[in-house]
Amino acid sequence: MAKKTASRSAAKTAVKKKWSGLGAGAKKTSAKSSARKTIKSKGRVSAAKKSAAKAATKARPKQRVAISHHREEDFKADGLRAYAKYRDLGIAAASHGLAQAHVIRLQGPCNPDEVSKLHFHDVEFQMVYVLKGWVKTYMEGEGETLMQQGSAWTQPPRIRHMILDYSDDVELLEVILPAEFKTVELKA
Repeated sequence: MAKKTASRSAAKTAVKKKWSGLGAGAKKTSAKSSARKTIKSKGRVSAAKKSAAKAATKARPKQRVAISHHREEDFKADGLRAYAKYRDLGIAAASHGLAQAHVIRLQGPCNPDEVSKLHFHDVEFQMVYVLKGWVKTYMEGEGETLMQQGSAWTQPPRIRHMILDYSDDVELLEVILPAEFKTVELKA
């Protein structure tokens, strides 16, 4: 402890010598001193913000681990699209509705009259990854895009889009925030 005090004292002396040799040392020292106070004050504000963020995080229920193994019987025709089967990955329950993830199998052959309807989802985040096969999409501002196995894309909130065509074996991984959302079908 004595070494720390001695080194701090030596550092203060060196700073005083440097500033006092410049002529207007008193002004610069006080300016430097108030700058330090401002920084400390900002640090306290930042700590307050951190506390508020921490409190908000605590208000949200604790997330659980979600483990999902592939089982054919888990694919159900109970989702958003009548021409698809969904395998829920358990993310919505584990995250208390923060997010949802599922594997989607679009049922072939593609029927454009049923499939190709312009719509948007009222979501905060949406990402799709092609696990198998291919899907042709239309997204506002992007036009038509062919997505193949290994392709991934995000759909910004409320972007207008539609599926145009897909292979009979297509499987997609979709992640959406929040788990519950509204879909709005539009007239083309």
